[in-house]
Amino acid sequence: MLKTHGRYAYAPITNRPDFTWPNGRRLALYIAIGVEEYSFGEGLSEDLLPGTPRDDLSAASWRDYGNRVGGFRLIQMLSAHGICPTILLNTALYDHAAPLVQAARAAGAEFVAHGIANSDTLVGLNPEEEAAYLRRVADRIAREEGTSPAGWSSPWLAHTSATIDLLAKQGFKYILDLRHDDQPTWLITQSERLLSIPYALELNDSTTIIGRQANAREFADMIVDEFDALLAASEETPLVMSLVLHSYVSGQPFRLTPLKRALDHILRHRDDIWLTRPGDIAAMIGNTPEMAV
Repeated sequence: MLKTHGRYAYAPITNRPDFTWPNGRRLALYIAIGVEEYSFGEGLSEDLLPGTPRDDLSAASWRDYGNRVGGFRLIQMLSAHGICPTILLNTALYDHAAPLVQAARAAGAEFVAHGIANSDTLVGLNPEEEAAYLRRVADRIAREEGTSPAGWSSPWLAHTSATIDLLAKQGFKYILDLRHDDQPTWLITQSERLLSIPYALELNDSTTIIGRQANAREFADMIVDEFDALLAASEETPLVMSLVLHSYVSGQPFRLTPLKRALDHILRHRDDIWLTRPGDIAAMIGNTPEMAV
């Protein structure tokens, strides 16, 4: 037998519990926006061009655009469509771009813990260091929002061998990092249950537009095609669709029009889908655990 990570068991989509989302809907859809802060010249960074020096001011200004302009435009666009966003939040935003956090809060956003800064990575931390880092992030969100975050999404989607166990021990209810399924699944941990809610690894402007150099219209077509496919498939079994945007990528002006076209297509089917947030999905499944495999 091949070695496996051991975090979830194999379960074919053809043999699952049948249920419906609220109001008889079969497809749940959430839209996440990464709002991220970077330490200038230190750690990891998202760059337009490979090999850009970490202390390059032009590259930093491109990332900064998201928190000064792009993030506001994405939140406004979703709000105009009646969509409450899911915010993947670097807690450094509380110190560096508080008005953007305020705008998200006013739009009814759910805040998902996304590390302190996107210059960070969990890779290389020992379990004690990692546990302290997770606590620091959760405590800051709890202090600012009045409630602890239910969900976690790792900077750069990076984990250690202890991450899943530490998240469960520290009271997180779900993780957004994995796309092994179109339904929520229970992860195997050393303690409490931790739910994996499907997270778009390709329907993600960072991996697809920046990483694979797709243009905005190609990305919009991907959104439409995935939505149509999952909506049709949800007639057979309840599913989750996710779309992941970033304030400094899809928030660029020339990408907003193709994105709006994709959202307009989705919302022509508003009565057929549950437009939601991952915390609402996790809460529903937490009350009926047998809904997830």
